[in-house]
Amino acid sequence: MVLISKILFFTSHHGFYTVIILFIFFGLLSYLTKKAWFLAPIIPLAIINGLGGQFLNAWFLNKYGVESTAIITSDVETNSTLNEMYIHDYEAIVKELNGKYIPTFFSTTTAAIYPIENAIRIPGMGASFPVKFIPGYEKNIVILYNQSEGGKRALQYSMLAPINTAKIKYKADSTNKEFVQEYIEALEKYLKHYDDETYQAKLKELKQQLKELK
Repeated sequence: MVLISKILFFTSHHGFYTVIILFIFFGLLSYLTKKAWFLAPIIPLAIINGLGGQFLNAWFLNKYGVESTAIITSDVETNSTLNEMYIHDYEAIVKELNGKYIPTFFSTTTAAIYPIENAIRIPGMGASFPVKFIPGYEKNIVILYNQSEGGKRALQYSMLAPINTAKIKYKADSTNKEFVQEYIEALEKYLKHYDDETYQAKLKELKQQLKELK
């Protein structure tokens, strides 16, 4: 597992050098075997690594790694951009299982983040956040963003969005059964994860109103 983690860390953090190694490896195979088709995998593998290397790393570490914490100690904005946003270089310290810390690094484009989604969300500087790594190679980490404080707030905010949408519809026409039912369902989904007395009381009120409308 340690060897796999080292390989994934290198390929996801050093894409340019990975391409060079692919050229050397497959070029040598082609030269020794006198078979040109050994050159064919170079470009596809380079593209796959460039587009999905960090996602494969994130999946691997989340599945086989152990949990710990890390702290970002440096956040430097670079001149490079991704989707019109500046890429950042980060330095961090990772807490080993023995309680000691070791340094690591990653960037906006190389960070392994779980859950895997089309978003790059990095915790803020100075705050401890949960990670996973393979013991023996702690510098290769996956950020468990949804378990971080920022991730928890973002998740809660996203679950409030359907409530706010349903609330607007309900205020426009409180006698519409569909709007009342939508409001109820949004509140029920939220309350499965968060305890809120105000929403509990509103849910009870809406359920009584729905009975009266039927």
